[in-house]
Amino acid sequence: MSHTAAPSTGDSADTPAPGPVPGLPGPRPAAVPWRRILWSAMLGNAVEWYDNALYGILAVVIARQFFADGDSTTALISTYLGLILSYAIRPIGGTLMGRVGDIKGRKYVLTLTIALMSVGTVAIGLLPPYSAIGVAAPALLALCRLVQGVGASGEYTAAADFLLEHGDKRGRNYLSGWCVGSTSIGPLLASAVAYVMILAVPEHAFNSWGWRVLFLLAAPLSLVTLYIRRHVTETPEFRQVMEQAKAETVKQSPFREAVRGYWRDMLRAIGLGAGQRVGSFVIQSYFVTALVQNGFGEDQALLAAILTYAVGAPAAIWGGRMADRHGGRRLLVAGYSVFVLFTVPTFLAIESGSVALAFLAVVVFTVINNIVGGPLTTAYVMSFPAHVRGTASALNYNLGTTLLGGTAPLLAAWLHGLTGTDVSFGWYMTFFCLVSALVAGFALPKSVDEARKLPATA
Repeated sequence: MSHTAAPSTGDSADTPAPGPVPGLPGPRPAAVPWRRILWSAMLGNAVEWYDNALYGILAVVIARQFFADGDSTTALISTYLGLILSYAIRPIGGTLMGRVGDIKGRKYVLTLTIALMSVGTVAIGLLPPYSAIGVAAPALLALCRLVQGVGASGEYTAAADFLLEHGDKRGRNYLSGWCVGSTSIGPLLASAVAYVMILAVPEHAFNSWGWRVLFLLAAPLSLVTLYIRRHVTETPEFRQVMEQAKAETVKQSPFREAVRGYWRDMLRAIGLGAGQRVGSFVIQSYFVTALVQNGFGEDQALLAAILTYAVGAPAAIWGGRMADRHGGRRLLVAGYSVFVLFTVPTFLAIESGSVALAFLAVVVFTVINNIVGGPLTTAYVMSFPAHVRGTASALNYNLGTTLLGGTAPLLAAWLHGLTGTDVSFGWYMTFFCLVSALVAGFALPKSVDEARKLPATA
C-alpha cells in the first residue's frame, strides 16, 4: 500500500480559507479547528505525564501507604517496580493501540487512551492503604498502573501522529517540539500542586489524605481533553489510507508489515532516542528522590522539579524550530555531545550540597534533554508510511521507553544503594547518550530532515 503525503490544509471540507501557522511556512487549518487539533494532542500528553511525574514525586509516600513497614529502601524499590510495571505492558499495549489507530483511526485511539489513563490515575487516589487491606493494596496499585500503562502506551505517538499529519511537512520538528513540550505541562502541574499541598497541609494530613487529592485532580483534566478530542476530525492522510484500502479491498495487517518491513527503522529510532529516554525519566521520576537522599528538603526538591518543567516546554519548542532551520542531524549530534560531557557533573552537583549548584545542574540537564526531543519525535513517528505508522511508531517508542526509560529510576536507586553515589548512574546514562550521538551522526532516520528539502507550500 502506497504512502500518500497529507495535505496541509483544513481539517474539514467546509472550513474557511487557512492562514499561516505562527513559526511555520504555508497554510494550515482555520484558527479554531487548528487550536483544537493542537490542544487535543497536547492535553492528552499532559494527563499521561501528570500521573508519571506524580508517581515519582510521591514515591516515598506511596511506599509508606501501600507496602508493609520495614526496610524503607525495599519499599521504595517496590514502588518503582510499579512504575516499571506500567512500562512493561507498554510494548504490548502500544502494539494494540497502534493497530487500532491504523485500522479505526487516530481520533478513535486518542479517545480510548485518555479514558484508560484517567481511570488508572484516579483509581490510585481511591485505593485503601496496606494497613486496611494488607497485600491487596500493592496488588490493586499494580493493577491501576497496568490500566494506566495500557492507555499511555498509545498516547504520545498517536497524539504526535495526529498533529503531524494535520500540520505542515516543513515544520515537522517544530510541531514535534510542541508534543515534547506538552509532556512538561503535566509534570509542572503535578509538581506545583504537590508543592502547594506540602506547604499548606500539615505533614500527617498530607500523608493521610492530601496525596490522594493530587491523583483525583486528573479527572477534570481528562474530561476537558476528552471533550476536545470528540470535536476534532480525522487526519486527511489517514482518510486517504482508508479510502485506498477500501478501493483495493486489502485486509490490513499493520503489525506484521511493520515488523517485517520496518524493523531496521524502528531500531534506528530506538537507538537515536536512547539517551533522551533515560534522561526524561531521570527528570520525571528520580531527581526529586536524589535531591531528598542528598539532604535537600522535600519542598526544595519539588521546587527544583518545578523549575525543570518550566524550562522544558520552551526548550523543546525552540529545539524543534532550530532543527527545521539548521537540520536535525546538527542539533542531535551537538545536543548529545553536550549531554555526554554534562551528565556526570549533574549528579556531582546534586551531591555537592549546594542548593544553587544543584538547581542550576538539573535545569541545564532538562534544557539539553528537551532541545533534542523535537527531531526525536519526528523520527519515532514519521519514519513509517501512514498505513503502518500507528503500529510502528507505538512499538518502537514503547520498546525504548520500557527498556531504557522505565527502568532508569529503579536502576538509579539500585546503583545508589550499591555504590553510595548517583555518579555511577551518571556514567550509565553517558554511555547511552554516546550511542545516540553516533546514531544521529551515522544512521539518522531520513524523516528528521527530509521535509527541509521540500518546496514551500503553495
